[in-house]
Amino acid sequence: MHHIGESMTSREAVDNEQEILLKNENSGTDDEPKINYRGWKVMPFIIGNEIFEKLGAIGTLSNLLVYLTTVFNLENITATNIINIFNGSTNFATIIGAFCSDTYFGRYKTLGFCTVASFLGLLVIQLTAAIEKLHPPHCEENTTCKGPTEGQMTFLKTGLGLLLIGAAGIRPCNLAFGADQFNPNTDSGKKGINSFFNWYFFTFTIAQMISLTIIVYIQSNVSWAVGLGIPAALMLLSSVIFFLGSNMYVKVKPSGSPLTSIVQVIVVAAKKRKLKLSEYLYPSLFNYLPPKSVNSKLPYTYQFRFLDKAAIMTPQDQLNPNGSAADPWSLCSMQQVEEVKCLLRVLPIWVSSILYFVVIVQQHTVVVFQALISDRRIGSSNFMIPAASYYVFLMITVAIWLPLYDRKVMPLFQKLTRRDSGITLLQRMGTGIFFSIISMLVSAKVERHRRNLALTEPLGIETRKGVISSMSGMWLIPQLALAGLAEAFMSVAQVEFYYKQFPENMRSMAGSLYYCGHAGSSYLSTLLISTVHQITARSATGNWLPEDLNKGRLDNFYCIIAAIEVVNLGYFLICSQWYRYKGTDSSSTELEKLTQQSERTANGV
Repeated sequence: MHHIGESMTSREAVDNEQEILLKNENSGTDDEPKINYRGWKVMPFIIGNEIFEKLGAIGTLSNLLVYLTTVFNLENITATNIINIFNGSTNFATIIGAFCSDTYFGRYKTLGFCTVASFLGLLVIQLTAAIEKLHPPHCEENTTCKGPTEGQMTFLKTGLGLLLIGAAGIRPCNLAFGADQFNPNTDSGKKGINSFFNWYFFTFTIAQMISLTIIVYIQSNVSWAVGLGIPAALMLLSSVIFFLGSNMYVKVKPSGSPLTSIVQVIVVAAKKRKLKLSEYLYPSLFNYLPPKSVNSKLPYTYQFRFLDKAAIMTPQDQLNPNGSAADPWSLCSMQQVEEVKCLLRVLPIWVSSILYFVVIVQQHTVVVFQALISDRRIGSSNFMIPAASYYVFLMITVAIWLPLYDRKVMPLFQKLTRRDSGITLLQRMGTGIFFSIISMLVSAKVERHRRNLALTEPLGIETRKGVISSMSGMWLIPQLALAGLAEAFMSVAQVEFYYKQFPENMRSMAGSLYYCGHAGSSYLSTLLISTVHQITARSATGNWLPEDLNKGRLDNFYCIIAAIEVVNLGYFLICSQWYRYKGTDSSSTELEKLTQQSERTANGV
């Protein structure tokens, strides 16, 4: 997993870090309090908090779909849509959490409050299993299944709401808060930051694997009350560990809303939209960088030139004695403009990630229903793998591939491409989309095989789910392994991509954008499932996604997603060809052409 850190030593990243260091050294004053970076000394608190927080949250959410269908007696479609909407809402809420953290509260207070909120949410959900009056009676105890009452659903939604509040602050701030503990102006601090990224992804993977095996097994085979109580207890332990290190943390103060500068550029460019940019020489555009800015100075880029109008100085524009604009809502610097351009360039790539994550959503939700009506026994033993635990094979693939890629594959790419990172971040992301297509095609093939065996060689009946197929659940592993390869390429590269391409003062927002991609895919998946369900229910061939998958055509649904991903790959390749990495200036030919054009216009030629 060193590739995350090592790829950050590219020429652009090093240049940017040197500029930040130089600015910080030149702008520092003696009256500023000295920051005591403790680095790895506080990592037991931060990484310990990270491990138990992930164990607690994932331990509940990974099996929540099964819980809703078996304990709350909800139908498959209803439960799947609830999970997708909940996942989408929690991921979109990270924008609010990141904004509040960067603008008002800082990462420490945000993490502290949201960790407690997550504990309360898990406790409420555990009570729905432990107290009989908080969930409907079990289906096997009645001739007809009784659904949850309005009060029972309200209590459950309260727990989910508290989890949403917790995720809104924890997800975008965890990574950045850990990196805050290292001095970015020293070599040891920079190495510590890179190592922390590796530890972050490692603990995340390990926590998911433990949750999807041990905790899910207890929930499915021992007791839901005990199985949901363990994550709540782990989250409480996470909160305690986090606050134990309070006196040792570096607590970066909020620097004000980073969105204000973005809005200013858009507003000023709109105000000056009637000005002709060609009448102004490029070097004459207003360019100012505050001496204490944490953002690296960005070179001029030729894209989104309409935004350059925000930096046009008119006779009405005035400057302060320190060189800054007297009215930032009438004049913006080219630095501000280029920062907005960075964000706009990322958005088309982000849209592609939404379509990509639709594949991962299916492997996390629909695969559970496939597993429930497959032969989940291991060999000739009676031990059965919990349906929700099959997702662990995706995580195992990620855990195996990352170090293999770092030690074997990346050195080969480095020799071939002569780049420190081997292949670029966008190339890694494109490879992930390609594997997602293969994963969906394999999923369709396996589902067709499972359904045929269920109709010809059934093993038994699963309550409310239908006939159990004689196909071994192990046949689900190839599609999950392919999805794991897609994640190893796409998701890890995405996190690094957003972290590098966003302005430095928006790192929390960069982290939230990754989760917003998950959110968009959850909503899109809900829309796809609902649309296919409603359209095919009225067709002559029958419903593709019924309660009993043996009576449907889930394989056709997988093929539709594969077709969407093919289109997505083509779209992504076009966006990648157009994209310019942050810190990469326009070619000398473009700038020379632009300057000559401006000079000719100014001279009346």
